[in-house]
Amino acid sequence: MENKKIDLPQFTILVTLITVGDSILVLPAIPAALAKQDAWLSAILGLLIGLFVVYLLGTVGKLYPHLTLVEYNEKILGKWPGIVVSILFIFYPLLSVAAHVREIGDFTTTHIMTNTPVLMVNLIFVVIIVMGARLGIEVIARSGEIFFFFFTILFVVFVIALVPLIDLENVKPILEGGIKPVINGAFTVVAFPFMELLVFLMVLPYVNHQKKIRKSFLIGSLCGGLVLVIIIAFTILILGYDLTQRSFYPTFALAKMIRIGDFLERIEVILAVMWILTTYYKITFYFYILNLAIAQIVRIKEYKVLLYPMGMIITVLSIVISPNAAYFNDTISKYWPFYDSTFGVFLPLLLLTVAFIRKKHEKIGYN
Repeated sequence: MENKKIDLPQFTILVTLITVGDSILVLPAIPAALAKQDAWLSAILGLLIGLFVVYLLGTVGKLYPHLTLVEYNEKILGKWPGIVVSILFIFYPLLSVAAHVREIGDFTTTHIMTNTPVLMVNLIFVVIIVMGARLGIEVIARSGEIFFFFFTILFVVFVIALVPLIDLENVKPILEGGIKPVINGAFTVVAFPFMELLVFLMVLPYVNHQKKIRKSFLIGSLCGGLVLVIIIAFTILILGYDLTQRSFYPTFALAKMIRIGDFLERIEVILAVMWILTTYYKITFYFYILNLAIAQIVRIKEYKVLLYPMGMIITVLSIVISPNAAYFNDTISKYWPFYDSTFGVFLPLLLLTVAFIRKKHEKIGYN
């Protein structure tokens, strides 16, 4: 199926890039709508809870380190219940990839290529992710190492350029609405970047040094989470919560405010490059997982034969999944966190519980 291996640093970088993903552009608006000027507190709380979710995922991965999620679904839950759960799991990366491709199309046709049909943008991007997924996990991880270096430099430049624009009055009064809005905002921060890391349970057998995977998993998600905490805090500190919550892409609006002297403007391209890099890796990785999972369920040895048909399905689905950008953003912010929690929390808890009960019964039977 996949005979390539990746090292722990490559795995950590991949987790960081995918944790940041498209969240760097769209996430700040959601906690800002719920927690208002306390969205930065939601981000910090979400990071702490998110690390616990990642620890939970790492614990599930240690149950059968040489098997993928699809393979140990059957081992833990039984053959047919396991297959049913795996089939349901397939819809998770399928809808995620289609939604993210649509997000790329909406942003590109509203801010960059305004006269280009969204279908053409989506089609071009799907061709690119099919090419990436075809090269396999090893090439995805190695290229991630190279681009992570550029991402880090761009992020540091971006943050330094924003510091002079900070207005501390934008976060006052702190906890005006109490702790409940902060907790509501934290739920979305946990769901979008951290629960979505469930898909990594499909590649853990392809990572060297199995005993240290959970630690690398936590380090990668911590690095990605800190990037998002900084981005959310800066949008509140500079734009204020009202402008942040009303913007589809608040971080892009933030980047457009950067001006260095009278000679350097329009450097929002830095943000656009960071977003495209991290989103590309997230979509390509999800698309790879989608095809790998289908191949393992239907018992075919080569996942690559599925790439082109699934690419066509993704292209069509990215158009029909939403009538417009406003509907898409509203639906994603309201309902997607619950979809994430179904697979990112309840499924791992179910697997851990059933595995624990099975082991206990086996121990009693042995005695």
